[in-house]
Amino acid sequence: MKIGSDITSIQYLRAIAAISVLCFHVCETYGLDFKSGAAGVDIFFVISGFIMWVTTDGRSLGPQEFMWRRLIRIVPLYWIATAATFVIAVLKPQFFFDANSSIENLIGSLFFVPFMKGEALQPVVEQGWTLSYEMFFYLIFSISLLLPEFRRLCFLMAALVTVVMAHYLLPLGYLSVFTQPVILEFAAGIVIGRLWKQGFRLPFPAAIGLMVIGVVLLVASDPLIHLERAIRWGIPAVLLVSGAVFAERERGVPQLAFLHFLGNASYSIYVWHVLTGILVTALLLRVGMPHNMQPVPIALGSLAFAIVCYLCIERPLQRKMRLSRPRPAYRS
Repeated sequence: MKIGSDITSIQYLRAIAAISVLCFHVCETYGLDFKSGAAGVDIFFVISGFIMWVTTDGRSLGPQEFMWRRLIRIVPLYWIATAATFVIAVLKPQFFFDANSSIENLIGSLFFVPFMKGEALQPVVEQGWTLSYEMFFYLIFSISLLLPEFRRLCFLMAALVTVVMAHYLLPLGYLSVFTQPVILEFAAGIVIGRLWKQGFRLPFPAAIGLMVIGVVLLVASDPLIHLERAIRWGIPAVLLVSGAVFAERERGVPQLAFLHFLGNASYSIYVWHVLTGILVTALLLRVGMPHNMQPVPIALGSLAFAIVCYLCIERPLQRKMRLSRPRPAYRS
């Protein structure tokens, strides 16, 4: 499933989304105002819907193979990060405020059904709640692969909308949490992906206009805490992704090697940044750096350590998984 990495704007948005979430968590820790950085999650959700459609459309890919590919892409690194976070949280609980480091939550986190706190999931890896939603989306998407293309699209739209409608009828619990309106961001990504695959074109100024509107809405969203996430950050994310891919179709985008590399490393950046940020914080405290000078070094250090994790853990792991993947038998 390499098509997503061949769309340069998607790679850039992956990098921007991961770094935005990283900066959001650093700012949140130090009481700085960057709430819109959390919208990186919503950009990821829209991209996920887009990529799942683009990489499977027109291919004879069954549910079992699809889920296997998704699992080997997501699970190994997440399990390693979860295990590492759990160990450090047990040894140094003072660095993990309000964390649930029980064995029960470790097991639940590994299987994407962590403990709940209020109406939110609380996995060992703080930001891992989004992967629970990703897995739920993958399950629905895998079922759709049993259908022809147009019926598949109709099924996905109907299923995702029905899931969200059920949210307002269900009592508080896992079913209510997994049917949050944020699920519609995957549906929006699917629609963008179908338009892309059908060769839809948008005039370059219009595409750039969508991106500008998306950025403006994100910047203006900070005080709108009463709005549903799917509206507050989902709509700007949809505008950014759709504007970016259709602008690239018209004019292309500059080839920025480092930003493309960060796009490749975005999953590691996302999964590791809280833990690496804690490690950098511990180092800064040890050398006695003043509190007000810590945010920028923590953000940069966390990013640097996460990139090391990508180079030393994720990339070799994925290479090994690809080599060990069973090859289909061909008939002569």
